Amino acid sequence: MEKVLVGMSGGVDSSVSAILLQEQGYEVIGATMQLWKNDNSLKEQEDAKKVCEKLKIKHYIFDATECFKKNVIDNFINCYKCAKTPNPCIECNKNLKFAYFYEKAKELGCEYIATGHYANVEYNNKYKTYVIKKSRSKTKDQTYVLYGIKKEIIPYIKFPLGNFETKDKIRQIAKNYGINVANKPDSQEICFIPDNDYVKFLKNHGVNKNIEGNIVHVNGEILGRHKGIINYTIGQRKGLGIAYKNPLYVVKLNLDRNEVIVGEEKYIFRNELYVNDVNMLIPINKDNMKIKAKIRYSAKEADAELIHKDEDTIKVVFDSPQRAITPGQSIVFYDDDGIVLGGGKIQ
Repeated sequence: MEKVLVGMSGGVDSSVSAILLQEQGYEVIGATMQLWKNDNSLKEQEDAKKVCEKLKIKHYIFDATECFKKNVIDNFINCYKCAKTPNPCIECNKNLKFAYFYEKAKELGCEYIATGHYANVEYNNKYKTYVIKKSRSKTKDQTYVLYGIKKEIIPYIKFPLGNFETKDKIRQIAKNYGINVANKPDSQEICFIPDNDYVKFLKNHGVNKNIEGNIVHVNGEILGRHKGIINYTIGQRKGLGIAYKNPLYVVKLNLDRNEVIVGEEKYIFRNELYVNDVNMLIPINKDNMKIKAKIRYSAKEADAELIHKDEDTIKVVFDSPQRAITPGQSIVFYDDDGIVLGGGKIQ
């Protein structure tokens, strides 16, 4: 019987993933990564432990706090120091849930790892390799945060929820098994900032970009004072604290001059960007390639052309301008069949 190590977060998705893998005949082992020590994480561990007891499977807790701090929290802080907007879930998936966790699975003699992500893994004849593909659920699909996984690991990943269209069916499975977290709400906040006050978190960790500076219109006119660059992000409209004849949006954060640059809505649309820290899951065989791309988790895919500039940089040119392209966020590339080609960080 093949063994699979399931990442148990204490939520309904990972719990049902374990159930489904048991039903498929795998020897399931549960494990929870201790990423951040607070009351929420301890409650999640306890919930995961109870689920594993209910399913009569082993449950391990891995202390990954040091790895999490180095790869996720420190990265989060450093991005804001550079006036960029990070996505900590992408770094967590890349370095912990599908790297650190995979190494732990091998130590336990497991052939596979599994999580409750809404995505699919399958062998693709066109690319002659295993690929990550969008889930059946258009609203729950999480492939955007999975592009950073090492391609060598993909054949050993299971996503049991990839073909579910609604969360209701998943909750019903949990209820049928008498799982205590069947009605547990989805987590919305950043796990290491449970009060969702990221500005306070950054200030507590030495990010001093709360120094006041000028709010400047793209035409050079000084319109007011900002409260610190870390309080603003590209595309922001509310909370600027300035009066102007037209609605204004944050267009750029100028770290060198400590300025927040604002302008009318037309100024937050761009049709090209540069990408580095690239991770390609499917080899690109030509310099220019037509793709679909997402510039943030909630964005719609848009038609674009991928252009290699050098070994570390890719240029992406969209067929139509995109709203609020934000440095530090990730762009993810797809083909027409919903297969993740790769992605990288927006510069």
